[in-house]
Amino acid sequence: MINDEEQIQKAFQDKSWNEVKATDSWQIFRVMAEFVEGFEKMAKVGPCVSIFGSARTKPSHPYYKLASEIAFKLTRNGYGVITGGGPGIMEAANKGAKAGGGRSVGLNITLPMEQSHNPFIDHDKLISFDYFFVRKVMFVKYAQGFVVLPGGLGTLDELFEALTLIQTNKVAHFPVIMVGKDYWTGLLKWIKEEMIDHEKNASVEDLNLFKVVDTADEVVEQINLFYSKYLLKPNF
Repeated sequence: MINDEEQIQKAFQDKSWNEVKATDSWQIFRVMAEFVEGFEKMAKVGPCVSIFGSARTKPSHPYYKLASEIAFKLTRNGYGVITGGGPGIMEAANKGAKAGGGRSVGLNITLPMEQSHNPFIDHDKLISFDYFFVRKVMFVKYAQGFVVLPGGLGTLDELFEALTLIQTNKVAHFPVIMVGKDYWTGLLKWIKEEMIDHEKNASVEDLNLFKVVDTADEVVEQINLFYSKYLLKPNF
């Protein structure tokens, strides 16, 4: 690790450091290539809802079955389904979309653990990414709603990024629905009591950026209610 001014000066003068900088510059083209492929494929998909949740959820778990039911009912209402393309909740959602005869999109990510895509994604709607930030652009840009089931750090990352973009008017307001009141109660209590009431780091109006429900029917109802006021169109 470079940890003092003398070492930094030496590194800048060293040829190997310049080679590293050149490699970083060429990396821009890899990022561009991922954006181009993603834009070209996703632009043809049509109105979709992104569904998030843990990759670790087993098929026997109630949330797996609920995710599949949600996706099935969304496709029956004319929406496609976008997931992260992996196992767990993502697999369940793609499975439900497939069973409903709807569009089943998978935005897979290349990870050291070698996450493989699930078998329920339409063959022409599977896209693999090296960069999380490119993948997240696709989730938001081409989704007409976010459905967030219980998950871990990645799920929270996607949830809070969506809420931040809506809060700051960087994207059009779209429905964000958190599923599983028991799971989310502790987090919501902390947001209200600590983030909003105590520290004043957010406003109480921010609680209106999302809904919390328990059933597949409530998810579909909330999304249909939101878009009953507008002509459904891509989120850009």
